[in-house]
Amino acid sequence: MKIHFIGIGGIGTSALAQYYLAKGHDVSGSDLVSSEITDFLEKKGVKLLKQIPKDVELVIYSPAVSNPPAGAKSYPEFLGELTKKYFTIAVSGTHGKSTTTAMIALILIKAGFDPTVIIGTKLKEFGNSNFRMGESKYLVIEADEWQASFLNYWPKIIVLTNLEREHLDYYKNLNHVLRTFREYIKHLPENGVLVANDDDKNINKIFNFQFSIFNKFSIKQKEAKKLRKILKVPGEHNVYNALAALTAARALKIPDKISFRALSEYRGAWRRFEEKELRIKNLKLKIISDYAHHPTEIKATLKAAREKFPDKIIWCLFQPHQYQRTFYLFDDFVKVFSGASVDRLIITNIYDVAGREKKEIKKKISSKKLIKKINKPWAIFLPKEKIKNYFINNLKGGEVVMIMGAGDIYKLFYEL
Repeated sequence: MKIHFIGIGGIGTSALAQYYLAKGHDVSGSDLVSSEITDFLEKKGVKLLKQIPKDVELVIYSPAVSNPPAGAKSYPEFLGELTKKYFTIAVSGTHGKSTTTAMIALILIKAGFDPTVIIGTKLKEFGNSNFRMGESKYLVIEADEWQASFLNYWPKIIVLTNLEREHLDYYKNLNHVLRTFREYIKHLPENGVLVANDDDKNINKIFNFQFSIFNKFSIKQKEAKKLRKILKVPGEHNVYNALAALTAARALKIPDKISFRALSEYRGAWRRFEEKELRIKNLKLKIISDYAHHPTEIKATLKAAREKFPDKIIWCLFQPHQYQRTFYLFDDFVKVFSGASVDRLIITNIYDVAGREKKEIKKKISSKKLIKKINKPWAIFLPKEKIKNYFINNLKGGEVVMIMGAGDIYKLFYEL
């Protein structure tokens, strides 16, 4: 079959393209911009085109595409069809989805389950890919809540990491988020398994008598202490992610010995506390790229950095992702950065997400307003084009530099 993907550079869409490529289909794709993901797909045999081929039999588009052609199907719709064909384990929640999905996948591989995996980041263990083709009945996916995409999925196991206000360009408020998650959980069959964070107050709000029995995990359980010792990825949030993975593995009757070994070997993912040693003008630095873009994620990541590097000078460069997120969560951003244990904060221009921004909100918000409200002498605004020279001229050597955001700021990580 000839299949064409619109927005093929998207982290989910690109994984689905690899699935159909692995199944022997003729796969092509298009995107507004080229990236390392589109380059990777091209090397694997995907044809990158500017137009949809005339003889194509199926067109699949990314949810970020605002005007899909008639007859095309969305990525969530098609992934939903796959979830019905496999024994699907879906990882959902506001934060920690990618890491938890990776951990579960690696446990299943170690246990000999040979899963197919679709994940929202690249893993070293998958050859720096966001996809793994397995031969078994098991499918592990990262199930995103944006635009209620996960309502297309029909998993046998749902893992819930945490819940809070997010994607307020789609959801009206927290109650809307909770109602949608409640509807999603109803997709579980009678013998399905729900793995949920018992320490999360919002998760506990969404259960009624229908969901009274589920597999809970908590930072208070004894396994948390062992995980703190063996995990290579830092931070309490990653202990939670590992507990979620361990609980899901237990639901599949995987021995703890296998799970702990897999978790101890997990090396982290692309843009998730990704560390590199760096030299600028013969000055040695530690540079860390992280995808954190929600206030809660930023707080957890900066806390993990301070715990790992207690005596180091820490710089944080943050690129806000989306005007609407910055507007709706403005006070939360201010609170997190004002109380952050960093020595220098640089906030650059807001990353404009094409097709998802409202003009009236763009006029109301800016990174300069955020810096003004934070009102700290160690917090400054810098346009993106001036950051590299600022680093070169002001770093003294020995600092830890955090580059944070879900936009394109990570490219500076590679440029440096």
